[in-house]
Amino acid sequence: MNDKYITVTQLTRYIKYKIDNDVNLNEVFLKGEISNFKAHSRGHFYFTLKDENSRISAIMFASNTKKIKFMPQDGMKVLVTGKISVFEANGGYQIYVNDMLEDGVGNLYIAFEQLKKKLEQEGLFRKEYKKPIPKIPTRVGVVTAPTGAAIKDIISTIKRRWPLAEIILFPSLVQGENAKEDIVRQIERAKNYNLDTLIVGRGGGSIEDLWPFNEEIVARSIFDCNIPVISAVGHEIDFTIADFVADLRAPTPTGAAELAVPQKVDVENYLNQLKIRLNKTIQHQININKQKLQEIKSRYIFQNPIAIYQAKELQFDSLLERLKFSSKNLITLKEKKYREIMSSYLFQNPIAIYQSKELAFKSILERLKFSSKNLISLKEKEYREVTSSYIFQNPKKIIDNKQNKYLQLLSKLETLSPLLTIKRGYTITKKNGKVITSTKDLKVKDKIELTLTDGTVNAEII
Repeated sequence: MNDKYITVTQLTRYIKYKIDNDVNLNEVFLKGEISNFKAHSRGHFYFTLKDENSRISAIMFASNTKKIKFMPQDGMKVLVTGKISVFEANGGYQIYVNDMLEDGVGNLYIAFEQLKKKLEQEGLFRKEYKKPIPKIPTRVGVVTAPTGAAIKDIISTIKRRWPLAEIILFPSLVQGENAKEDIVRQIERAKNYNLDTLIVGRGGGSIEDLWPFNEEIVARSIFDCNIPVISAVGHEIDFTIADFVADLRAPTPTGAAELAVPQKVDVENYLNQLKIRLNKTIQHQININKQKLQEIKSRYIFQNPIAIYQAKELQFDSLLERLKFSSKNLITLKEKKYREIMSSYLFQNPIAIYQSKELAFKSILERLKFSSKNLISLKEKEYREVTSSYIFQNPKKIIDNKQNKYLQLLSKLETLSPLLTIKRGYTITKKNGKVITSTKDLKVKDKIELTLTDGTVNAEII
């Protein structure tokens, strides 16, 4: 009876078998809008593809997500290619996506706009980071393919415009899967060659051909390069991420060479202009100095130099006479002072000064001895008076008298103490901290405090 029933798993597997073997479902082209998009940490994409009336679950494995150049988002309209199959765990059918395009826009254009927006938000396009291109370089580096029109145009243009510049080629792949790594590697090599300017680019081509110059690692390598970089990718209408991060964009490789070096004729003209300006400046300075020299030569000192000498000679004679007069007066004054000193009492009778000082010293010494003797006698008298006094002779009696007087006063104090009265059964009554001595000072409901021998009690008048 139960043989005609099958399990849910059996039914699901049967449906999965039928769908997996339907050639019409092995490669399906769908268009719709992405919703519930989730990028798994392992690189898989999970999302729902929907239109106005229906929806289907979708999964794109990491091996396929690496091929697309943009990041899907909710609300994005896309074109997907994949296979329809059944997920046995929930019995739902879903599409396993192999490729994805944004509806109406190519993958490369989407990737270009997304990377451009990202790097712009990080500030890699800002003008303050742009390095100036040297006006007259001595060494120019070129990162491009070693063959082709681009390198030929760059070399011929530089040699024609400024043959003094040395050109160093850093040969690189400029298209294909491995081109981005090769371009970065050559830019890093260029940093070791003491270059004034570095040109990075290639000739024209499709967006796929130019794509290595839209890769993020190339853009960051150009931005981090310490050499001023001129980008020269494709034709004038072509724009790449490299153009935005470079210090200067050239519309073509030939244009990059023209921007990298000056025109020889222009430099010659500029040098001739400098030469003319320099000659005029020098001649002007010569004329000014000639005029100054003429003014100096026409001065009185050069017209009659002997007069200057004569004036200085007269001034010297005057100073010499003043010096002689001052010296003579100074000598006379010093001689007079010397005679006064030599005729003074000190020099005439020096022994008298000594004797006078000796007498004064002896007088002071006698006075000191007399004062010391009197002072000792006075102190000895005071000592005898102190030692013979009653208090010194009878100290114990004095102490006993003071102790007896202290005990008498203490006895009187205890007799008058209110504490002694309390011990006999009396109390002290206070209201608001004031002692009450009469019932007239109390009324009903007054709060009072009673002091007893062993503490206080609060009470109320009733």
